[in-house]
Amino acid sequence: MIYPIVAYGAPVLRKVCVDIQKGEFDVKKVSDDMFETMYSASGVGLAGPQVGLAYRIFVVDGEIMNKGAETEEEIDQSLIGFKKTFINAQILEEKGEKWAYEEGCLSIPGIRADVYRPDTLVIRYLDTDFVEYTEEYSGLAARIIQHEYDHIEGVLFTDHLAPLKKQMLKKRLGNIQKGIVDADYRMKFA
Repeated sequence: MIYPIVAYGAPVLRKVCVDIQKGEFDVKKVSDDMFETMYSASGVGLAGPQVGLAYRIFVVDGEIMNKGAETEEEIDQSLIGFKKTFINAQILEEKGEKWAYEEGCLSIPGIRADVYRPDTLVIRYLDTDFVEYTEEYSGLAARIIQHEYDHIEGVLFTDHLAPLKKQMLKKRLGNIQKGIVDADYRMKFA
C-alpha cells in the first residue's frame, strides 16, 4: 500500500516518536508499505512521521544512489547492500569531521540545502523481527540514517540551516504548508 507523504507543517513531523512494542501492530507490513511508498516517490529513506505514524520506525535504501556511478571510484561503498528497516533506533555516538551534503526531503519537495553532519555514527536498533543490532555507519549511509533519525526526533533538515537560509526559504515552506507544491507523488497536508 502506498501512503500519502505528510507535508511540511503537519504536527506529526514535529513529534518525538514513541517506541514500538512487539505485537503492537504488524511492523513487517508497515515496513513493506513504507518501502513501497518511498520507491514510488523516488526516495532513499522514509520515516514513520512522514506517513502519519508517530512511531520510531524508518526505512532506507541507499543503493539507488550508486546507480549513476560511471567508475568504480564513484561508487559509495557504504551504500552497497544498504537496505534496512530501523525500529526503536537510538544513535549512541556521532563522530568524525562534519561535512556538507545537499539534502532534500519527501515532506519538503523542491527544497534542497547543504547540511553539515558528522561522518560516522553508532546506532542501536531492532529489525522487523525485533532482533537488536548495534552497528557503525559512515559516509552517505550515515547521512541517510541521520536524516531519517532526525524525523523520529521531530527534527527536519531545514532546522539545521543557518538563520539567513531559513529566512530565504520561509515563503516556499509556507507554500508547501498551504498545499501549493509540485510533487509527483501523493501528499497529505495538515
